[in-house]
Amino acid sequence: MKLILSLLTVIMLVGCATIEAVTNIEEPGYKLLRQDGDFELREYDAMIIAEVTVRGTLDEASGRGFRLIADYIFGNNLAQSSPAGEKIAMTAPVTMARDGEKIAMTAPVNMTPANRAVPNTWRMHFVMPSRYTMATLPTPKNAAVKLREVKPQQVAALRFSGFSGEEKVAAKTAQLNEWMAKASLSASGVPQLARYNMPLTPPPFRRNEILIPLSAP
Repeated sequence: MKLILSLLTVIMLVGCATIEAVTNIEEPGYKLLRQDGDFELREYDAMIIAEVTVRGTLDEASGRGFRLIADYIFGNNLAQSSPAGEKIAMTAPVTMARDGEKIAMTAPVNMTPANRAVPNTWRMHFVMPSRYTMATLPTPKNAAVKLREVKPQQVAALRFSGFSGEEKVAAKTAQLNEWMAKASLSASGVPQLARYNMPLTPPPFRRNEILIPLSAP
C-alpha cells in the first residue's frame, strides 16, 4: 500500500509540474465562439508554422517529425542575430495531420492515406512564437523544414486526455465530425491531431485535441 501511495504521489507531482510547464508555453491565439462540453468552435489568429513531411505510423512519424523541427528551433538555422543560429522558444501544440487525405464531414473516419502510392505520409508542424514575422524568423538549414503563413481561420476542436494512438484519434475525429454535422459546419481541410504535453506526462494530465479547419461561414 505504501508503494502504491508513493507511486500515486510521484504521478501527481509530475502531473502538477507538467501543468505548470505547459502554462508557461505560448499557444496560438484564438477567440472562443462556441462551447458544447468538450467540443469548441474557435477563431484562430494568423500564425506562422514550421512544417515537415514524414512517413511511418503515427508514432514513428511523430518521432521523426519532432526531431527535424526541434533541430531547427534549437539552432540549426541561419539567423540575422547570430551566425551560429538562433534558439527559438518552444510553443504548443505539436500538430500532426495525414498528408493529402480528405475526409467527408459526415462520413466515418478513414485512416487510409488518400495517396496510396505514398502510404502513411504525415505533416507535422510547430507554431512559431508570435513575436516573429516571416522576415525575422531564422531560415532552416535543413530543406525538409518549411516555413509557412496560415491565415486567420475558424476551427472545430475536440479536447481529450490520455494516450493518442491511431484508433483513439480515429474515434475522436468521428465524434467531432458528428458534432460538426449537427452544427451545420463544413470542413475545409484535413483533421489534425494536436498534442500539448511532454512525452513523460502521465496520461490523465495529457491534453490532446482534434482540430478541423472550417469553410468560411
